[in-house]
Amino acid sequence: MRPVITPAEASRLDTASDESVEVLMERAGLGVALIAAQMGMGYGSKVIVLAGPGNNGGDGYVAARHLKQRGVEVEVHALGYPKGDDGPATSAADAAVDTGVRVVPLGELESADLVIDALFGAGFHGSLPDVAIPWIGHPAPVLAVDLASGLNGLDGSVAGPAFTAAATVTFDFAKVGHLVGEGPAHTGELHIVAIGLPDPNPEFMMCDAEDSPVPTRSQEVHKWSVGSVVVVGGSAGLVGAAVMASEAALRFGAGAVRLIVPAGLRAEAAAGRPGLMTMGIGGADSFGPSDVGQILEALGRFDVLVLGPGIGKGRGTLIEALLERWERPLVLDADGISGASISALAARSAPTIITPHRGEFERLSGSPATPTAAFAVAVETGSVVVLKGNPTFIGGEQRWAVDSGGPELATIGTGDVLAGMIGALVARGLDPEVAARSAAYRHGVAGKHLASATSVTAMGLLDEIGRWAN
Repeated sequence: MRPVITPAEASRLDTASDESVEVLMERAGLGVALIAAQMGMGYGSKVIVLAGPGNNGGDGYVAARHLKQRGVEVEVHALGYPKGDDGPATSAADAAVDTGVRVVPLGELESADLVIDALFGAGFHGSLPDVAIPWIGHPAPVLAVDLASGLNGLDGSVAGPAFTAAATVTFDFAKVGHLVGEGPAHTGELHIVAIGLPDPNPEFMMCDAEDSPVPTRSQEVHKWSVGSVVVVGGSAGLVGAAVMASEAALRFGAGAVRLIVPAGLRAEAAAGRPGLMTMGIGGADSFGPSDVGQILEALGRFDVLVLGPGIGKGRGTLIEALLERWERPLVLDADGISGASISALAARSAPTIITPHRGEFERLSGSPATPTAAFAVAVETGSVVVLKGNPTFIGGEQRWAVDSGGPELATIGTGDVLAGMIGALVARGLDPEVAARSAAYRHGVAGKHLASATSVTAMGLLDEIGRWAN
C-alpha cells in the first residue's frame, strides 16, 4: 500500500513536518546523489545540475555537493541564484560552492554524462522558460528531482515542452502526476526516497502484493461452496470474448461456471471446453429483449453474473432489464457497459463492478476518462469502477491504482480475462472492491510474467493466471 498525493498535499506535509526544511532538503539531495551513483556516476563522470531558484533547486545543490565529494565533476547551471539571503536553498547553494562546485547561469548546452533536472518541483504549472527548453534535447540521460520539469504534478499534463527523465527521485510519496496523463512517459523509473514526512491524506493508494488477497479453501469445500459464476455474452464473431471470461473464472478458482450464449453459437462456445457448462438461449447469433426471462431462469443458483463480454452493440434494453432484476453481485464488462446508464447502475442494491476502458467510460459517464471522474462515478452509482489502463484505477469505498501490469496487456481479449477473474474472486467470497483490486493486480503480474517468456495473448494469459489464483 503506497500513498499517492497531490502537489498541494506535498506542500502541506513539508510545512507540517517536525523536521526543518534544511534537514528535509539535505535528505532529499543525498537521495538524489545516491540514485545518480546507481546510474553510474562516480569518479571521472561529469554531471550537470539544472537548478531553479526554489527548494527544488536547493535539493539539486545538495546533490551536487555530495557528488562532488565522491569525485564527480559537477557543474550547476542555475536559473537564478536561490531567493533570500538566509533561506535553506541559499545555504545549500553556498555549501555546494564551498565544496568546489562551479555555478554558472543556465545557458548553452554543455556535454555531460548525466543531467539532473532540479529546475521545478511538483508545484510547477504553465510552461518552461525559453532558456531551459534546449536542455530537453540533451543527449545525456536525465534524472528528475521530484518531477520532470514541464510536467504538471496534479494531472500529468504538459502545456509545452517538458523534460523526459530516465529516472525520477521523489520524496516519501509518489505524486498523482507521475502516474496519470503523460506522467509515466516523462517520469521514467520512479524512485521514492524516504526523508521523514508525516503521514499524508492520499489521493489514492497504489496496490501492492499484500493488498491483493485471495481466499483459501478448507478441506470440506465442494464446487458450489467455493463460488459459482455465470457469464452471459457472445454474439456473431465475438463469442470468444464470453468464452475467455468463462475460462478465466474457472481457472481463477470458481467452483462452477456456466456460459450462456445465443442459441446458434452454443456449439462454437462449447467446442473443446468440457469444463464449462454451456447453454444457448434465444436467437441464432444475438440476444434480444424477449430473452430476459429465460436468461434469469438460467442464472439459477449461481453466485455472480458476469454480463457483457462479446454481447454486441445495441443490447441496452436487455442489459438494463438484467441490471434491474438480477439481485446478486454483478460484473458488467465490455458492451454490457455500453448498454447501461448511470441511473440504472445507481438503482441497483446488489454489489456491482464495472470494468470500462477509456472509451466505454466516456460513453457511460459523458466525462473524460480520468481517475477523478472514475472515483466520482463510483460514488454516484455505488458501484466499484475499474478504469482499465496503465495504471488501472479502482474506485469504491477506497481509491486505488494498480501498476503491476504494463503495455503487454494491450491486446484483444485480456480485458475479458480480467472480468472473469474478478467474477471468480467475488464468487469466492471477497468484498467486491477487494476482488477488483486483487484480480487487477494479479492480472498484471501474470501478464508481466508471461511477457518475460513470450508475447502476451489472451489465450496465453488464460494459461498463466492459474499460477496466481492462490
